[in-house]
Amino acid sequence: MRYVMVGPNEEWSGFVHFRLVETVAQTDLHLTYTSRQTASANLPSPRRVLVLGATGTIGAATVRELLKRRHEVVCFVRGGGIVARRNAVELLQGAEVRTGDVTDPQWLAQACSGSGPFDALVSCMASRTGEPEDAWAIDYKAHADALAVAKDAGVSQMVLLSAICVQRPQLPFQHAKLAFEKLLIDSDLTYSIVRPTAFFKSLSGQIDRLKRGKPFVVFGDGKLTSCKPISDRDLACYIAECLEDPRLHNKVLPIGGPGDAITPKQQGEYLFSLLGREPRFRHVPVALLRVIAEGLGGLGMVIPAMAKKAALARIGLYYATESMLVFDPKTGQFDQSATPSFGSETLFEHYSKVIKGEISNDRGAHSVF
Repeated sequence: MRYVMVGPNEEWSGFVHFRLVETVAQTDLHLTYTSRQTASANLPSPRRVLVLGATGTIGAATVRELLKRRHEVVCFVRGGGIVARRNAVELLQGAEVRTGDVTDPQWLAQACSGSGPFDALVSCMASRTGEPEDAWAIDYKAHADALAVAKDAGVSQMVLLSAICVQRPQLPFQHAKLAFEKLLIDSDLTYSIVRPTAFFKSLSGQIDRLKRGKPFVVFGDGKLTSCKPISDRDLACYIAECLEDPRLHNKVLPIGGPGDAITPKQQGEYLFSLLGREPRFRHVPVALLRVIAEGLGGLGMVIPAMAKKAALARIGLYYATESMLVFDPKTGQFDQSATPSFGSETLFEHYSKVIKGEISNDRGAHSVF
């Protein structure tokens, strides 16, 4: 047991909320992707699950995993006309797709009604930009409304996909996520709050530029930060485990992929080796990024369009200087050994498949460069 901050900090509400939250031991978290497959005879009874954020990369992978485990899955996705609905149905084959406005509680209530009650709510939904208005509308309010509707409908469990970066909140979307985490923890529902590290697709944005002969861009010396990236499929498997494994209930769960933490410099070096080229790096001073963020922030006070650019610059500055690993407040250091591992797929294997053309490099909303 340990104390972790699960609510907003002083910048948001004037108080810091601490709650005693049980965190699962690292040895319990070190599961393999095949653990459920090798125990198929002991699969739990199928459940009826409502999924939010199902059309994102993680959400779609989670739907596939839940269906593979024989759960009945209903996806509530943002409406966008006949074409958008047809695309969602194709993407989420095997699941029932319902469309509507995720920011409207009445639409959420309709999604929860009819065809019998739901046993659990799984949310992979997140704001698309991370900008303040979008963050509070989606990362907090839409989730808060969904939680209220789910409770009224008799749902007893929720699995939330959050992010490891909320452990050191500086940005609006992090405060919004933390505010909802607190709301969920304080509810009567059985919960699992999953805080993954980096995703493969968010670290694959420079492959195309390297193919064109350009250098790999790093901030500082390229070793300022590190992470233990996790694949879509492994994370989806872990989310499904949270639904089924009591050891993962009522816990905040940081989770990374297998292997040691990787720095941006190591990512670039491996990509160059796959391409058969000598490593070339372009080093961007962190101080320059900070000046840009502050400059745009000043302009944003008089030019609204600049305020949005400033918000994005601050997000970029955060990820350029913060490791996506568990942070130890006692030592003031990020600790890869304290960051649990799960799954079998590695970032470097992903890179190799992309370079060979075995998989696409469609990054969607995960593009950095």
